[in-house]
Amino acid sequence: MNNTLRAALAAVALSTSALAGAQTTLLNVSYDVAREFYKDINVAFAASHKKSTGKDIKVDQSHAGSSAQARAVADGLEADVVTFNTTTDVDFLAEKGVVAKDWRQKFANNAAPTTSTMLFLVRNGNPKGIKDWDDLIKPGVQVIVVNPKTGGNGRMAYLAAWGYVRSKGGSDAEAAEFVGKLYKNVPVLARGGRDATGVFLQRNIGDVLVTFESEVVSVDKEFGAGKVDAIHPSASIVAENPVAIVERTVNKKGSAAEAKAYLDFLYSPEGQEIAAKHNIRPRNEAVLKKYATAFKPIKLFSVEQYFGSLGEAQKVHFNDGGQFDKIYTVGK
Repeated sequence: MNNTLRAALAAVALSTSALAGAQTTLLNVSYDVAREFYKDINVAFAASHKKSTGKDIKVDQSHAGSSAQARAVADGLEADVVTFNTTTDVDFLAEKGVVAKDWRQKFANNAAPTTSTMLFLVRNGNPKGIKDWDDLIKPGVQVIVVNPKTGGNGRMAYLAAWGYVRSKGGSDAEAAEFVGKLYKNVPVLARGGRDATGVFLQRNIGDVLVTFESEVVSVDKEFGAGKVDAIHPSASIVAENPVAIVERTVNKKGSAAEAKAYLDFLYSPEGQEIAAKHNIRPRNEAVLKKYATAFKPIKLFSVEQYFGSLGEAQKVHFNDGGQFDKIYTVGK
């Protein structure tokens, strides 16, 4: 190789490494069943960011049970943003000083650009004839759910079942009895939403999977359409998907502006459209209306209606020694 060629190659290598160094990389730490959604969001955001700023950006993603992810970030995982499925996981990071105390005020809709709800996935043809929550407590029906101590998916399933009884005029005592019967039908508690899907479809355990509405699209893509039927119960819970900038990381990296742009993109018409395509309920009314056939009408109730707040629900139901521990210990 002559000296001229060697010098030219060295110059190319230098310019390439300079470009690589100039590219901002963000880490989005998220919940288990959102991985396909954020794969699409990340590609679309990078293109939008390049068009508006002329700068390249890359977004890496990390997925597991929402609460496990929150603990990982608290323990030092350098997320630029968190995108969870329960507000208590963001509040946990706020208490640790990792995200802003007023994180809800940083973005619209209390920093929740999308919502979801809990429904049932049953095996093709619905062999057990499952139509509503009451069917989940029948003898011989095995229910797959996430452990509410490790994932927001599990907490929302538990609160949805409890709230269903309350929405019919039942008392908390009646709700506790109902949920206790439901967990007696749970053969194994999954770690996170995707783990629950694996238990149901790969290990072939259970008759019904209680999970987020968005998991229908993911299952069809991963396992093939026709493996499951989606059953919309008569009533279910509104599950907000909160987002926050991780101040600890962005202040160190200088990536605050890019992190904000990323979360802002979730609220954009393009971001909301991608959410709808993944069966995640958009906040944008025009986009929601456009996808009305995908989002079946369900009687939706909020966490606040029956539990005060997710923080209160956490203390009463999911902290050690709480209602879930009493129910599950008795149930087993």
